[in-house]
Amino acid sequence: MAAFINKNSSQIKVGLYAAVVVFFAYTMIFGFRKSFTVATFDGIEIAGYSYKTILVISQMLGYLLAKFYGIKYIAELRRTGRGTVILLLTGIAWLSWLLFALVPTPYNIAFLFINGFPLGMLWGVVFSYVEGRRSTDFIGATLAVSFIFASGFVKSVGAWLMVQFGVSEFWVPFYTGLVFALPLLLFVFLMERIPPPSEEDVRLRTERAPMTENDRKRFIKEFLAGIVVCVIIYCFATIFRDIRDNFGAEMWIELGYIDQPAIFSKTETPITLIILVLIGSMVLIKNNYKALQTAHVFILLGFAIAGISTALFAAQSLDPVWWMMLVGLGLYMVYIPFNAVFFDRLISAFRYTGNVGFLIYLADSFGYVGSVGVLFSKEILQVQLNWVTFFSNSVIALSAIGILLTAFSMVYFGRKYEKMRIREVSEAKAVQV
Repeated sequence: MAAFINKNSSQIKVGLYAAVVVFFAYTMIFGFRKSFTVATFDGIEIAGYSYKTILVISQMLGYLLAKFYGIKYIAELRRTGRGTVILLLTGIAWLSWLLFALVPTPYNIAFLFINGFPLGMLWGVVFSYVEGRRSTDFIGATLAVSFIFASGFVKSVGAWLMVQFGVSEFWVPFYTGLVFALPLLLFVFLMERIPPPSEEDVRLRTERAPMTENDRKRFIKEFLAGIVVCVIIYCFATIFRDIRDNFGAEMWIELGYIDQPAIFSKTETPITLIILVLIGSMVLIKNNYKALQTAHVFILLGFAIAGISTALFAAQSLDPVWWMMLVGLGLYMVYIPFNAVFFDRLISAFRYTGNVGFLIYLADSFGYVGSVGVLFSKEILQVQLNWVTFFSNSVIALSAIGILLTAFSMVYFGRKYEKMRIREVSEAKAVQV
């Protein structure tokens, strides 16, 4: 009995340690990514196109290519030298911000692409420290909500540098990176000291190992329809999360909130806490299949919250701050499970030896194709958008379609699981005979 208590106590300690460390590690990494979006770059156009939108597209193209490359790179990632990889990639991203500030427009646009590519690789590297554990749901939820919190926190830091110290829009990203540089070193050092999964973790969640090209092809063939639907759902969530993230400053201005740096943290911090409790609580569900279906329920609720809150806002029955918080909560309830627990439980439920990074990057790659496509369409078609109107109208349609797709995914994986159980029972009977 004492041994059992000590064993569980050790697991809880490792889980809490890992959760805290990866949360702050990825928050520090985010400090090198999104602070430029707090600037509006008013009055600057390149060949008749919005300069800020071009910057966003350039960075997202870097992310996009990183996600496609990451399908192979992260799937085959070894478990040694990861800390060095994180620091090297983040260092390249930070150097790109220095060059962005020094090189005049429009030539500095290229450095957003250079910034996006290395940072686009880091989610999979960080998640590899924590996948395949009994506590992965909680740790993964903590890691996933880090970029909700970090998105608001980093923008608040960037806005604070602009308002309090008069830092120019072009230098804000570099100085924001300076704020986060030393803490990043500390948390990478601590992350390297996270113990590997125990034998019990491997037994309950399957072994996590590099996947060859044949391994990846076999997995996709087995779950093709379900993966396609999940990628579409994730694509929708990514598009609108990115619009809210990248053009949040413009939306707040349109809503009448000007020069209020704390507004970003005010809405994102409650979302962070709610998502952490919801997704983290899934650690209590030991049955991997039940946890997978619970993730589907959270996604359904997320679409419903986003759609209903937006309909109320459009009818002028909901305050703008509450709307931005609720629609963000709904979108992150869709988005976060795929980055934290959905694919981890999918692999565990169907007892595949592989890793979550492959599936996350597969979904991410197409998600960013969607985001870049929306921004390209806006600029090429010269659409003059009111971001609040466009975002709110689109979210209502997105929510209705998303609910239908999620229901299909839920039924699809349910039937797959039942077939697997029937096959296992048949094989067990054959062995007994």
